[in-house]
Amino acid sequence: MSIIPESPIQKITVDRLEPGMYVLSVRIKGKAVGIKSEGYINSKESIQKLIKAGITDLTVDPKKQKKVEKIDKILPQINTKITPVKSKKESNGISFDQEMIKASKLYDGAKSLQHKILNSLTEHKTINVLQAKESTDAIVDSIFRNQDALVCMTRLRIKDEYLVEHSLNVSILMTLFAKHLAFDRKIIEQLALGAFLHDIGKVLVPPEILHKPSKLDPQEYEVMKSHVNLGIELLKQSPDLPKLVIEIVQQHHERLDGKGYPNQLNEQQITQYGRMIAIVDSYDAMTGERPYKDAMHPINAFNILMKETPNSYDKTLVEQFINCLGIYPIGTLVKLTSGKLGLISCLNKSRPLQPFVRVFYNTRLNQAIAMEEINLSQAKQKDEIDCCIKPSEYNINLLQFFKAAFIN
Repeated sequence: MSIIPESPIQKITVDRLEPGMYVLSVRIKGKAVGIKSEGYINSKESIQKLIKAGITDLTVDPKKQKKVEKIDKILPQINTKITPVKSKKESNGISFDQEMIKASKLYDGAKSLQHKILNSLTEHKTINVLQAKESTDAIVDSIFRNQDALVCMTRLRIKDEYLVEHSLNVSILMTLFAKHLAFDRKIIEQLALGAFLHDIGKVLVPPEILHKPSKLDPQEYEVMKSHVNLGIELLKQSPDLPKLVIEIVQQHHERLDGKGYPNQLNEQQITQYGRMIAIVDSYDAMTGERPYKDAMHPINAFNILMKETPNSYDKTLVEQFINCLGIYPIGTLVKLTSGKLGLISCLNKSRPLQPFVRVFYNTRLNQAIAMEEINLSQAKQKDEIDCCIKPSEYNINLLQFFKAAFIN
């Protein structure tokens, strides 16, 4: 039985399969099954093997159908189990996948703590700095075990939790940045804490301004800018807080050209730490989704940061930050030229445009596929990154696939 050639791809049941057909994917009772590559069915014996393997449905490309004697790419043996992904390890031997389980719990715990801090400030105008420090010290520990895990968590955003997630993400990214620059461990811990608390004053900004679902008018913007000094006043009530933490809060909106706030500090007055927090805070704000603003792809945020150097940001530090995160940061959702969707799972420092990608969806078939990790830098690998995408473009529950790819 032949297939209509005009159709680009077709889903068929296994009983309709014929030698010479080109198979794109296979399924067992509705569940996608991993095959290492696409290929032709070269004989009836191959069809019987598929039936014995429990294959019920297949997707074929009629345009590629050939006569059996001209077949040049045989379908590989079917693997009914997902191939375990080999995890890259940090120098201390902790794999990405091992750390992801810990990082997921740590991230959720830190979010809960942020909620508690914000609620406490609203009711009592006090903050438990010790609890915050315990949480950020745990963040530093995780980054030193395997830095990719928590960075991956920062790519999962919930629109209604921007304030909580933003402060947490800035703390994670600041820790990563400081580690990349080889700072002393104690300094990194203080930077992580300062970043965690950098927006703490926003809880005292009137909610109708803080949560306004549109652009602030000039008067409202002036009120919003007050969050820096409000935060400093809150933190000064904790006498044992390191001065560096206050510095981070004080300078995160200052800019090198003196046009920042609240003190319009100039280039000579802004410390290296102040320059770093400005970059990290701006990057995470641009890549975070809010009620009035869509999230920006990381590469677009990097371009904006570079365009605004050296007026607003320190050019050398921006370049180091991009080098630290990678052009495609861990956890970024991308579409490959093959039509597959995946999450960046590991950077390739020597070839930044060819990272590792864990694919899980085929846009040409509009269906989930068996998860597989692809090393785009391998000579035999012909796939490339086509573009960064947003889950909404394909109606994908990214959280579900993220957990399947990195946690479960």
